[in-house]
Amino acid sequence: MKLLVGAALFLLSTAAMAAEPARPNVVVILADDLGYSDLGCYGGEIETPVLDGLAKNGLRFTQFYNTARCWPSRAVLLTGYYAQQVRRDALPNGPKAGGQGTRPAWARLLPDMLKPLGYRSYHSGKWHVDGARLVGGFDRSYSLEDHNSFFAPQNHFEDDKKLPPVDPAHPSYVTTMIADHAIKCLKEHTQQHADRPFFSYVAFTSPHFPLHALAEDIAKYRDKYRGGWTAARDARWQRQKSMGLLTCGLSAPEREVGPPYHFADALTKLGPGEINRPLPWDELNAEQRDFQAAKMAVHAAMVDRMDREIGRLVGQLRAMRVFDNTLIFFCSDNGASAELMVRGNGHDPKAPAGSDPTYLCLGPGWSNAANTPFRRNKTWVHEGGISTSLIAHWPKGIAARGELRNDPGHLIDLVPTILDAVGGKRFETWEGQPVPPAPGKSLVPAFAKDRSVSREYLWWLHENNKAIRVGDWKLVAAANQPTSGAGAWELYDLGKDRAESNDLAGKLPEKVRELEQLWNKATVEFRELATRDLPADQKSDTKAASPKKAKANR
Repeated sequence: MKLLVGAALFLLSTAAMAAEPARPNVVVILADDLGYSDLGCYGGEIETPVLDGLAKNGLRFTQFYNTARCWPSRAVLLTGYYAQQVRRDALPNGPKAGGQGTRPAWARLLPDMLKPLGYRSYHSGKWHVDGARLVGGFDRSYSLEDHNSFFAPQNHFEDDKKLPPVDPAHPSYVTTMIADHAIKCLKEHTQQHADRPFFSYVAFTSPHFPLHALAEDIAKYRDKYRGGWTAARDARWQRQKSMGLLTCGLSAPEREVGPPYHFADALTKLGPGEINRPLPWDELNAEQRDFQAAKMAVHAAMVDRMDREIGRLVGQLRAMRVFDNTLIFFCSDNGASAELMVRGNGHDPKAPAGSDPTYLCLGPGWSNAANTPFRRNKTWVHEGGISTSLIAHWPKGIAARGELRNDPGHLIDLVPTILDAVGGKRFETWEGQPVPPAPGKSLVPAFAKDRSVSREYLWWLHENNKAIRVGDWKLVAAANQPTSGAGAWELYDLGKDRAESNDLAGKLPEKVRELEQLWNKATVEFRELATRDLPADQKSDTKAASPKKAKANR
């Protein structure tokens, strides 16, 4: 009898081992409008123990970048190309692009690249990519396409079929709904596909506006920010330095740089507590201080709740006994936002901050603090608009614990990194035509050793904000700067000055010309690629780069 029991246990153990996929599972978690310093492990005071734990037992990248905006970042993350290369953001004299742009047929999404290796792919949350989810290679999807309410979304889909609107009388918090679907997919995977690896793309909408959070979460931070953004920003910077994350100075607030778009009626609707410039906290009156402190409390509550929901997701991975062989990435689609507007169902100034009848945005004062220590915010391609935390965690594949990686990286690198980690590769042809080479680099060498990833450059363009980085040199220009001559570009040595405080353009004109020529060369190449398969009458859309046109797609 003992022999039979032993044999049965051996067979069960063998079957369990056989069922465990040899290739790692992959989970990519994307936040929306999260500031570089919002997480505890990146210097913030918001409680994020789950993400801090992943960082403690994995890696934190200190110089990782996005595209400064939501839809281009999502295209980059899933294709591995710059968004302009695949018509998902505008180019000067380029094709129709941006939120309405359609990818070329060869610009496949990551799930298609993983299918030949047996992966099943699941999507939960924000989409903002052209085309349907299942057509893009995902096996299951919950897609939120309503960004007016975190409590009662009206426009959302499961497996590309529209769901009934959530009844405001029986609200469901969106951050929890996104995690619920991701966990549901993982449970189904265990029951039906345990012999196959999986890719889970979890795209939270937190902490994007409107600032909505659960009342009990807001209560936790209600009095946290009454000291103001000036003090909060300095405290975050001090923590970042003590962590060894950064050695640069703290950028000076640009008090005349407000929201990137002007909505004339927004301040009237939001009331006398709202301001549209990052003024020193001691210049605000009592009403403004109360209003602003309440907004940041909601923002913090949104980040806190997202971390808790990520904790549930991690718990599910542990329950499935796949946590150790799951490669987890966490990052944000752009920096914190200085935008101020009122959309959706409007704003009731009498309702509690963060409740469903309100429509609040973080604004320029707190977005400056969220992006500590960098300059500018979402939409700009100065460091504050494009810098993101990146946490990488994979116990079976990353031996380092709690280390920093200073390799400059970009969302273009996630596809090649994931394919490298799982033993896959990009398509060489699609529909009989060659697939163009992609610009990203695998970060897998950086898993073992810092400063082990080399590249020619990193490039940016969004709404005429433009930049290029070569080594530690960065050339950058805001949309309102001259197009040529003095003041057309700013030049920074990021090895000494990531705060972009000491413009060297006037002292080093040859370096400016060198980098400008490289930016122009890349831009021409990207335009050629984006238009290669288009009819002549569709190769140029001079309106595509207009900020007015882009407003509708935020």
